[in-house]
Amino acid sequence: MTTSTTPDFAAALRPGPDTVDLTNDFTGRTAVVTGGASGIGNAIARALAARGARVAIVDVRADGATTAAADLPAAGLHAGFGCDVTDETSVARTVAVVVAHFGRVDVLVNCAGIAALAPADELSAETWSRTIDVNLTGTFRVAQAVGRHMLAAGYGRVVNIASQAAHVGIDGHAAYCASKAGVIGLTRVLALEWGGRGVTVNTVSPTVVLTDLGRAAWANENGIRHQDEIPTGRFATPDEIAAAVLFLAGESSAMVNGADLRVDGGFTIR
Repeated sequence: MTTSTTPDFAAALRPGPDTVDLTNDFTGRTAVVTGGASGIGNAIARALAARGARVAIVDVRADGATTAAADLPAAGLHAGFGCDVTDETSVARTVAVVVAHFGRVDVLVNCAGIAALAPADELSAETWSRTIDVNLTGTFRVAQAVGRHMLAAGYGRVVNIASQAAHVGIDGHAAYCASKAGVIGLTRVLALEWGGRGVTVNTVSPTVVLTDLGRAAWANENGIRHQDEIPTGRFATPDEIAAAVLFLAGESSAMVNGADLRVDGGFTIR
């Protein structure tokens, strides 16, 4: 005589956390921010430091990284490191030094990037290659190097800075649009491969951001026209991008994986 049993489906459901931390407290966490010496990256580094994180500012300008780290809240907790994200050896060496210095990396924000603009028919091969190498391949190099440590630890948050230009065509942005669309594609694959191993990977896609460079580039007729195309009627501030990153880098976003958070005032909805 055989006895049939009903599977206990309820017992097979994997539980989530009993509570969700909504405080955005990064005390005890170490965050790496590439491109953190200035602009959006610096705003992100400052926001993380203000909430208790130990921050490694990584920038192609080593002196700028060191100065920026010393200027963060609770300055003694942080450090600056020079790194060229287009150089695999430089990335590997820098990540090793950061891990040796802090002992761990919990958060990675890939913010290093360039925007070299030209009409597609005039875009040089050198400019194309440089843009892809910094914005896309550089993001991959750093994510791979840091991700290996996160996967070994079983925990990590990776936030890659993409752009509204990843979603729509913009005049003169052929290389930039291609590189940032690639960042979103890369992010989805990393999220798929790493999400089950404790590491989430997401992107933030800003509109024009009013950094010093952003103001210089868009304080003209093109800027006024573009501003008027945004439903909210203005460009973003660096702190508004940092706020989005804080959410994706924190404990409360554990179920957000492979997503793109657009901070574009609604520009890409039409």
